[in-house]
Amino acid sequence: MSPVSSPNPVVETAFGRLQGVRADGVDSFKGVPFAAPPVGPLRWRPPQPPAAWAGVRDASQFRDDCMQADLPRLRGSSRSEDCLYLNIWAPADRGGEPLPVLFWVPGGGFVGGSGSDRRADGVGFASRGVIQVTMSYRVGMFGYLAHPDLTAESQHGASGNYGLMDIVAALEWVRDNIGAFGGDPGRVTAFGVSAGSASIGLLLASPRVQGLFQRTILQSPGVWRPLTPLDEAEATGAGLSPDLRALRALSAADLFAKTGSVNPSQRALTGPRTLRPINDGWWLTEDDRDSFKRGAFEAMPTIVGSNAEEGSLFTGTWPVKTPAEFAALLSASFGDMAAEAVQLYPGGSEAQVAESLAFLFGDTQFTFGTWGIGQCTAAAGQPVWRYLLTRHPGGRAWPPKHGEDVAFTFGNLHTADPQEGSIGDLDRRVSDSIMGSWVRFARGEAPGGGEWPGVTTTASPYRVLGDEIAMGDGWRAEQIAFLDRYFARRR
Repeated sequence: MSPVSSPNPVVETAFGRLQGVRADGVDSFKGVPFAAPPVGPLRWRPPQPPAAWAGVRDASQFRDDCMQADLPRLRGSSRSEDCLYLNIWAPADRGGEPLPVLFWVPGGGFVGGSGSDRRADGVGFASRGVIQVTMSYRVGMFGYLAHPDLTAESQHGASGNYGLMDIVAALEWVRDNIGAFGGDPGRVTAFGVSAGSASIGLLLASPRVQGLFQRTILQSPGVWRPLTPLDEAEATGAGLSPDLRALRALSAADLFAKTGSVNPSQRALTGPRTLRPINDGWWLTEDDRDSFKRGAFEAMPTIVGSNAEEGSLFTGTWPVKTPAEFAALLSASFGDMAAEAVQLYPGGSEAQVAESLAFLFGDTQFTFGTWGIGQCTAAAGQPVWRYLLTRHPGGRAWPPKHGEDVAFTFGNLHTADPQEGSIGDLDRRVSDSIMGSWVRFARGEAPGGGEWPGVTTTASPYRVLGDEIAMGDGWRAEQIAFLDRYFARRR
């Protein structure tokens, strides 16, 4: 905890003083604890406040990432259970009015994700006059395991959803401490990608959370699919071991090694998953689609969008290659509506199967929820803007895949493409458009002025972020209408 050199900034938080790093007009504070380490008896417990410290704590380095597979884009020193830290980037010159805050929740399918992701480095947004925060939350076996014994321990009769609780704890830390960094706790925009934006969407529908953020940007939100009920999630946990003490006694590495046994490589297209947020009866009490449809969510100004090709990143390795295999998948996914699905997702050849499977995955997992959140937010009387990213980093021929928007969002295009020199002016133009819109939105303004019409209850126009910045309408409209009918029948 020794301080770094004296020119670097020192900030007083509720738990003690932090010394960060000042470089190129931006102050950064890394590895800031927002909760106690969830280890030992705190494994599978709600996050507890961090311990206060004496003196000045060094906040110049990222801390460990949460337990997950290694990825080269993560910069934590290692993986461990002691991972509940956040990172802050702020303009070095923070005089005047408090600044808006962009609070980033990373994605990773609820089994990965980190506040140290190279793509989400906050220098770019801080240079534009806002404060950016990133955070890590428990994932996989550590963040979303339910168990009958854990439910019995809980005063609320619930278990699982610990990763969601971590996100709330980090938001509460921001509410209570961001003012010391020059931030405005009344102007917090929660934004994220994939599982990160899904988490935000679920928190909007949670009866336990209100007022921690005032605006939201949901990038490829993985929402609007059925949630696993508590009893089914408990059965999964009990299947690992009926004795919770045996699971608690496992090392972090040994527990992580069991991930594959409860997290199938081929996820259900229209059914629930266990190792992700569940309907625990406390934090979440119904499917988020139902909450949004009946207006039982915290509506606020929103940007929501997706990428042109969300699915192939996931489906390329699936054992669904032939027309017969694809027909069987449609039957298992849609039952007596499979014949209608065949018309929208043709699979008469192996080439058609590959293309339709990718779009089917993208539509069910991301595009349907993107449309739905836009419609319900507009119905609740809040402004909402939709976008579609069509520019692939480096201008390659295929459309952008899931997650390729992140490098554009933060202006870190060097992380998007290993082919050095392939990033060009069009990429920078798209990135500048996104960053400028996100900053305007965080300040409380319309993201695109009069050039970006909002979603209404009867229309879902979207801003095309591609080789040209333009407007479009009706993206995947027939497929989305089909999915809306299907999920309405499932109730």
